[in-house]
Amino acid sequence: MVEIVLDDEFCPSGQTTAADLARIQSENAMDADALIPYVQTKASGEQSIDLMISGAHCAGCMAKIEREISALEGILLARMNLSTMRLNVQWRGEPTKAGIIVTRLEELGYGAKPFNMELEPLAQRDQATSLLKAMAVAGAATALIMTMSVGIWDGNEMSKVTRQTMHWISAAIAIPTVAYSGQPFFRSALAALKNRMTNMDVPISLAVLLAVSLSIYETIHGNPHAYFDAAVMLLFLLLIGRFLDMRLRQKTGESAQRLAAMQASTASLIKDDGSVMSVPASMIKPGDHLLVAAGERIPVDGEIIKGRSDIDTSIATGETLPLASTIGSKLYSGMINLSAPVTIKALAVSGDSFLSEISRLVEAGEQKKSNFVRIADKAARLYVPVVHSLAALTFVGWMLYSGDLRTASLNAIAVLIITCPCALGLAVPAVQVVASGRLFKKGVLIKSGDALERLAKVDTIIFDKTGTLTLGSLQLSNAADISKLDLETAAQLSRASRHPVARAITAAAGSGTVADNIKEVAGQGVEAKIGGKLVKFGSASYVGAKDKADAQTESWLRIGNAAPICFKFKDTPRMDAKDTIKSLIAQGYNLELLTGDKQSMARETAELLGIDSWRAEVSPSDKLARLEQLKDQGHKTLMIGDGINDAPALASAYASASPAGAADVSRAAADIILQGNKLSGLITAVSTAKDAKKRVVENLSLAVIYNMIAVPIAVLGFVNPMIAALAMSGSSMLVTLNALRLKFH
Repeated sequence: MVEIVLDDEFCPSGQTTAADLARIQSENAMDADALIPYVQTKASGEQSIDLMISGAHCAGCMAKIEREISALEGILLARMNLSTMRLNVQWRGEPTKAGIIVTRLEELGYGAKPFNMELEPLAQRDQATSLLKAMAVAGAATALIMTMSVGIWDGNEMSKVTRQTMHWISAAIAIPTVAYSGQPFFRSALAALKNRMTNMDVPISLAVLLAVSLSIYETIHGNPHAYFDAAVMLLFLLLIGRFLDMRLRQKTGESAQRLAAMQASTASLIKDDGSVMSVPASMIKPGDHLLVAAGERIPVDGEIIKGRSDIDTSIATGETLPLASTIGSKLYSGMINLSAPVTIKALAVSGDSFLSEISRLVEAGEQKKSNFVRIADKAARLYVPVVHSLAALTFVGWMLYSGDLRTASLNAIAVLIITCPCALGLAVPAVQVVASGRLFKKGVLIKSGDALERLAKVDTIIFDKTGTLTLGSLQLSNAADISKLDLETAAQLSRASRHPVARAITAAAGSGTVADNIKEVAGQGVEAKIGGKLVKFGSASYVGAKDKADAQTESWLRIGNAAPICFKFKDTPRMDAKDTIKSLIAQGYNLELLTGDKQSMARETAELLGIDSWRAEVSPSDKLARLEQLKDQGHKTLMIGDGINDAPALASAYASASPAGAADVSRAAADIILQGNKLSGLITAVSTAKDAKKRVVENLSLAVIYNMIAVPIAVLGFVNPMIAALAMSGSSMLVTLNALRLKFH
């Protein structure tokens, strides 16, 4: 049997048991040959595979996996993302080495299967469920035992036999409750001790186990007081804080899961004999010829070698208008072929394609966020040695003073209980929950547990343009210059199309008929005979007009031999965008506009809204580079975007936000979601974040003051374990009530 040692002293899930190891190995055992189809051979000849890991719980697990796999012969890279449980391994040699990698992972105690983002990481889900169950059991036990304890503590005329019977009933409830509900703490504490370390769960576990042990001793000897209520109440309060924190962290990794769903899982491979075969996208190699039908996503980066079509490039550029593409045009994975079939030559394997790179960038950004250390976590690091020392000194001091083991034990346990970090554990989650509720009423959704803390420190705000500052959909801007008949004629050609310009025409004209026998010329426009005349609607060159395009998008209508009619379109700014920008500038924030749109469109929007600093034709990697530059300059950035191309920046920024109408991936990557078509929620979010920061500081201060007062009293022997538990719960109530003040601001 292989011993599994956790490297991170703050691992939340604790040690993997022998049963867990056996289950992981049996569920994940795979024949080496079965892994070969999932191995990708790069153009350089290197091999690569993505594996989904099970059984990893913390940064220590991640570091151990990367270290041990990297140590295998021929391995070039082993990189794991804890949010998505994806392990990417690259090596030189034969594809069969994938089997050796999986075998080594199983020896380390971790399961591995070919990566599939649609499978939610089970460890996180199971951990949240087990915490909820443990909290429910502890809560029910606390209520039952406290009900009996009131009678015991007030029952001056209660006989010794009756009191002892009540204690035994409490024991019958408390012992199984502690055994079940205390597992999250006991496992973590045991793992730390096996690694010759300590963590917060060590003194917590000691306090609970000693309180139960002392209570059993007191009950057996018929003494008047037992402290089963203190033990279960302690567990209940601690589990509340831990569950709230987990609920707020659960969204980590969601954006990468959404992004993976956008990657084409299959591709239509054109064989040497001209036949077409559907194959997994992971099996595509550079040089393969692929058929991409209208409406399909581009499976891998490639170049058009046959056909022409309109391509939705918004995933890469954020532009609303499709790009007319023909032979020689380079396409990226995730883009959508809108109008006609094309044949492309693959230029990269799916793992090296654009959308995969975006996914890796998003995962890297999320990993940075998941490693964010809160103030409470920093304070907790000091907690363990201080509490252990205090309890030990209390025990030794009372043994020397009184020589009574029972008295020394009672006072030492009281110190452990009264210093338990319930108030510290609730200080941040309580404020986050109240602040989240307040923002929800204002149309702002908080998705990340530490988002408020980061949002309060922001000094620079980066905006995307299309879909963020603007509504992200084209609207006809010169409708007053177009006759009703011409608008309806254009609409008859547009109602059967998904092109953004066609949708804008349809919206302006309303419902109506559709022309017969519409012919679509990919990348140019559409035409049909209406009323005996040939009608064309599309680009200037297509209808024979002189192109006078400016900052606005233009399309042209030609009816027969009549003069072409120009239709102008604009992406309208959100109704409150200008006021929001003005307010943020007045509050001292530095604002920038980074967009994939053209220079003219970016300039027009920036000037209209009053943003002095702007850049156009910016790629996703350019946005990341700008964020890193600002970070190096000491700035804390808030990124606001809506497109898939914004997802890496949203994940990597210090804080991030997305409109409710944004792409699924961007909403998942963002820390906050702005409901409706307004940006004003952003002002509410930053002000609430600053208020929440004040409440957190106050709560942590209250927790410190409480300990400064309560600890000396416990050390001097003026409280027993039950009074200590009540004092500890009182401090928890105090920080909770202080957090509720945020609700009324």
